[in-house]
Amino acid sequence: MSMSIQQVSKDSLSEVLGLYAQPDFDKDVLSLEQAQQLFERMASYPDYKLYLARQAGQAVGTFALLIVDNLGHQGAKSAIIEDVVVADSHRGQGVGRVMMQYALELCREKGCYKAMLSSSLRREKAHEFYKNLGFVQHGYSFLIDLVSPPSLPSE
Repeated sequence: MSMSIQQVSKDSLSEVLGLYAQPDFDKDVLSLEQAQQLFERMASYPDYKLYLARQAGQAVGTFALLIVDNLGHQGAKSAIIEDVVVADSHRGQGVGRVMMQYALELCREKGCYKAMLSSSLRREKAHEFYKNLGFVQHGYSFLIDLVSPPSLPSE
């Protein structure tokens, strides 16, 4: 499989949004203008990059990678892999595997001691995919919906 992976430029944001618009990823996506504004803001982070995988010139996958400095773990960095998407038409063809190998190599080059990602409970195929890559389920992931938070119990 001949595939290239490169950092996303402002010019390729519409392709990333197209990948996000797939039914099993996001119901709604940002407008191109909104995405461009956020992309500019992301550029101010020291090590937060968005990547796009191409095959035969076509956008076939994307992921975001955030490298975080830590005071713990003797200053070793950690990584968060986010927004992993492969085009429906290219699933099961090794695109995700190549993207994750690329991401993990970037993490190693940056001196990360671990790479993390989270996946919605409903994405069982994705869980198997990550396990097959060597990711292990570690602890619990908790979140709180800050848009429609649940009522907190009174004291």
